[in-house]
Amino acid sequence: MGSLTGKITLDWLCRELLADGWINSQQAGELKRRLIGTQSAAHPLSRLAMLKLARADRPHDTLDAEALCRWLARRCQLPYLKIDPLKVDIPQVTALCPYAYASRAGILPVKVSRETATFAVSEPGLKDWIPDLLQITGRSIECVIANPDDIHRYGVEFYALARSIQASEKQQISSGGNELQNLEQLIDLGRRGSLEANDQHVVGVVDWILQYAFDQRASDIHLEPRRETGKVRFRIDGILHQVFQMPPKVAAAVSARLKVLARLDLAEKRRPQDGRIKTRSPDGQEIELRLSTMPTAFGEKLVLRVFDPDSLLKSYDGLGLDEVQTATWQRLTAHPHGIVLVTGPTGSGKTTTLYSTLRQLATDEVNVCTIEDPIELVEPQFNQMQVHNGLELSFANGVRTVLRQDPDIIMIGEIRDLETAEVAIQAALTGHLVLSTLHTNDASAAITRMLDLGVAPHLLRATLLGVMAQRLARRLCPHCKTQGHVDPEEWAALAGPKLAQPAHVAVAPGCLECRATGFLGRAGLYEMLEVSAKFRAQISHNTDLEKLRACARDSGTMSLRQAGLRLLLNGETQAREVLRVTPPTD
Repeated sequence: MGSLTGKITLDWLCRELLADGWINSQQAGELKRRLIGTQSAAHPLSRLAMLKLARADRPHDTLDAEALCRWLARRCQLPYLKIDPLKVDIPQVTALCPYAYASRAGILPVKVSRETATFAVSEPGLKDWIPDLLQITGRSIECVIANPDDIHRYGVEFYALARSIQASEKQQISSGGNELQNLEQLIDLGRRGSLEANDQHVVGVVDWILQYAFDQRASDIHLEPRRETGKVRFRIDGILHQVFQMPPKVAAAVSARLKVLARLDLAEKRRPQDGRIKTRSPDGQEIELRLSTMPTAFGEKLVLRVFDPDSLLKSYDGLGLDEVQTATWQRLTAHPHGIVLVTGPTGSGKTTTLYSTLRQLATDEVNVCTIEDPIELVEPQFNQMQVHNGLELSFANGVRTVLRQDPDIIMIGEIRDLETAEVAIQAALTGHLVLSTLHTNDASAAITRMLDLGVAPHLLRATLLGVMAQRLARRLCPHCKTQGHVDPEEWAALAGPKLAQPAHVAVAPGCLECRATGFLGRAGLYEMLEVSAKFRAQISHNTDLEKLRACARDSGTMSLRQAGLRLLLNGETQAREVLRVTPPTD
């Protein structure tokens, strides 16, 4: 570790950064003037990072906390770790040493194996704690450098969560809770009321799960009961990630707590239920959660869909539409009457597209009414109706009701059957703009789907304005994106034999920011089909889907794969990702 012995001081930092050329003598003097001699409990690295000075040898780089920690790691010949709470087995690592000891030593356990215990440190010159933990853990000790602020933050949160889990489990045992081995036992347990949903320890676990879901940009939270454990998984950028495991009794109590928050029937575990929770993110942003329960062999599985207003309400540019697509979409939705469909599988962004579109169409001069199942996001500018089959309020009955409310624009959550399709067409024929969704592979398939439902071809020809098919592809991480090569087989599958393979494309090998996945965020892929007179003439009882697709291509419609190819050539994604999310063009 060179000259580093004992605690890191600002004087030592200035001297060593100056010696390495990271700061110049003028900056060193400014640091001593501004920081040395002032009182602060913050770590010297954190105090220096707050000034956001430019590196002397690289003026475009900033001396932020991560850069300084990486420098310290190299200086001390230790690995650097950016702590990712999704990759830490919290119950296992917190069992290595008590919180009081870890806090006093300024360390945080982050990984444990049969032979080794890994601790994050910000004071590599202090080693007096190592002999103690060698004896306590019976494992060899490895050190990694981490951000001192992260060590403090996650130390508090990890140990608090571990205490909540342990206390909640003890509470369940003392209340006589049985092992949740099957659905019948779980129903019996719920009826006896032995799940303490409002116990303060359970509240703490639920708060932690929600907070980390918001921090990690999760779109869905899965709580899955198993025979031996309860699993928590987050869906991030369309991919599920294992987050946490907890004892079955604690998992049942967490599920009960969420059901209480969503105002669901706590004792009812035989049938699925749906509810809503409104909460706030750590930065104060109001967020809605939609809760769905499903009975399984070992208890109720819960899924919470996270609805962030910032992600549901976007501009057309924010959706990923280019200038041509934006002009086409605005032209389609500017019609006073007719049907516009948005198609794609679950999780492809259809709701975001519809809400963003309606938000821009909803002016003081028009009446926008929606029929949804369920209402995804409460929007003050819309008149929103919830489908309720138990009260015989279906999509079709909802449209009939809305038609008596003097609407201008009607949004139908989904066209699932002939009755809903027929009332949607009647609404379009009587002078209303109707927007709705379908589950089809591409835009042309929406026509055959409507015909399969039983819609008369002449009615479809008279009302259908256009169809937008869409998908979401993961974006390459901007922090580790670099130049690379595309796999020839993947390029051939995506672009075909006619388009020459480029010498270089963007690739992302993975980094700390993207958790080594190479992707961060998602981008929309769109197939915009505007129904022309030639295309309209193809709609008949014996319509051939391939002829519809050929007609769409002839009119200039870009397929989903072509949209993905353009995104690839723009350096935004990979060929493999486009192939994963889009249907074949043939």
